[in-house]
Amino acid sequence: MISLLQVAVGGAMGASLRYLTVQQVVRWVGTGVPLGTLVVNLVGCFVMGLLLGAFGTRFDTAPLVLTGILGGFTTFSAFSADTLVLFERGAGTMALVYVSVTVIGTLLACFVGMALGRMVTA
Repeated sequence: MISLLQVAVGGAMGASLRYLTVQQVVRWVGTGVPLGTLVVNLVGCFVMGLLLGAFGTRFDTAPLVLTGILGGFTTFSAFSADTLVLFERGAGTMALVYVSVTVIGTLLACFVGMALGRMVTA
């Protein structure tokens, strides 16, 4: 039951952080390309990798941090919706670039975070 509460609280925190981050990115670069979601996914995947590399999944607050906060912060549902909107606007090339940068970038961010996490705890 404690783990479920951690996930619930963390999810609310992560979703709030995602909203604030996306709003700030929109202020900086506008709404032409959904860079807010990209930034959230890159940062979230990096932090996920960093924590997994440093601690694995077996630490007391893993449900709070990994599933809750980071699960609420990153969002591939928003990524999917943003991609479809780009296609609907007739920006098919931009949509494909967005998908490519997001998928490759988030994998790379998670890999780099994991490597750094392992170096920190080595």
